[in-house]
Amino acid sequence: MSKKFHIQKTPFIVPTTDGKLIEEHWGLATDGNSDISIAHMIAPAGWSEPFQTPEFDEYTYIIKGKKQFIIENETVVLEAGQSIKIEKNTRVQYSNPFNSECEYIAICKPAFSIDSVNREAE
Repeated sequence: MSKKFHIQKTPFIVPTTDGKLIEEHWGLATDGNSDISIAHMIAPAGWSEPFQTPEFDEYTYIIKGKKQFIIENETVVLEAGQSIKIEKNTRVQYSNPFNSECEYIAICKPAFSIDSVNREAE
């Protein structure tokens, strides 16, 4: 009889060049799940990434610090204890222009993939 649960003790550490820590606990890189991905992230102060138009819904829950979102043409700042859902096919830029790191959880449905995030050239 197989177990009805699985504990993730070794998340996949996504290689980055911008100082951001990305630990994927569930998703394509860890268990091949294309339905959902769940990642723990820490974005350093001053971090940002290019605009993107993902082909997945993305939910973000802020654990510590603040994170800025430019969604279409609206700027939104979330603080610890707040969350947001950004619908797929929405142009968005994620950043942390603040003076301290931001720790958060990101859930993508379907799972994050570099092929479906549609990042713009910087």
